[in-house]
Amino acid sequence: MPVTQEQATWFADAFGKLVDNIDLAIMGKKHVIRLVVAAMLSDGHVLLEDFPGTGKTVLAKALANTLDGTQSRIQFTPDLLPSDVTGVTIYDQGKGKFEFHQGPIFASVVLADEINRASPKTQSALLEVMEEGVVTVDGVGHSVGAPFMVIATQNPVEQAGTYKLPEAQLDRFLIKTSLGYPDHQTTVTLLLDSANRFRASRISPIITSDSIVTMAGMASGVFVDASIMEYISEIVTSTRSDKDVALGVSVRGALALARAVKTWAIAAGRTYVTPDDVRDLAVAVLAHRIIVDPESDFAGVKAEDIVERILVDIAPPAYRAA
Repeated sequence: MPVTQEQATWFADAFGKLVDNIDLAIMGKKHVIRLVVAAMLSDGHVLLEDFPGTGKTVLAKALANTLDGTQSRIQFTPDLLPSDVTGVTIYDQGKGKFEFHQGPIFASVVLADEINRASPKTQSALLEVMEEGVVTVDGVGHSVGAPFMVIATQNPVEQAGTYKLPEAQLDRFLIKTSLGYPDHQTTVTLLLDSANRFRASRISPIITSDSIVTMAGMASGVFVDASIMEYISEIVTSTRSDKDVALGVSVRGALALARAVKTWAIAAGRTYVTPDDVRDLAVAVLAHRIIVDPESDFAGVKAEDIVERILVDIAPPAYRAA
């Protein structure tokens, strides 16, 4: 059902309030917060890769506290088992039957802290639930409900005792982004408030789970012209033929970008998508899905650089409102 301008205006206002609420804990990083909130409203998941102490966990907790829903945190370690994430079926002698005991993955917002510290076997336990919202244990499927979002963090500089996320796992994340260090003024403000060690705990819920589901439904009704879809297709196709790329963006990646730009457009109060929406999100949505050729990687070529170069090379369609 097409979204109306009145709905778009309401959506943009609610989106802004969510961002401002989370910004109380993570100051000076509104663009990153907007990306994370947009991912949640696009039924997607987020991978935060950054240096230690930049606020990755605080951001995830602040988002979870903003939503009046369930939340859980999984500290990934090398000895973590898949059943520690998904849950396990246990025989109840008193009732004489097997019962399923839910794991921490059954929550509205799941913080997967330092996800690359778990073994590939445990990491793979997230593949089904991140894609389909269902956990299968002993042949029985269990829905995690809606909304459902995984926010995973990883440290790119400390490699001891870590396992690199496989490409299939990376492809499940709608967006990969980083916070980076705060600017001088924000750092001073944080230092003046250094007595408060639990900034995320000050965040109060301002939206219900049902409202998140409603907003996600509105975003799906945003109009996208065929020329915009052709533009996305050209960008994705170009990643597969680029000289510096060993493996380009999958169809799942193209679909992810198509979903995300709708949310980005309505968050700006529009009922239609523009080429600028695609350009704003292309790097965050596509770069982590690209495998750079080993020789190019050794020469210092980054996936983000490849996407940005493609955006320069491909002319966007002419602006046309719905």
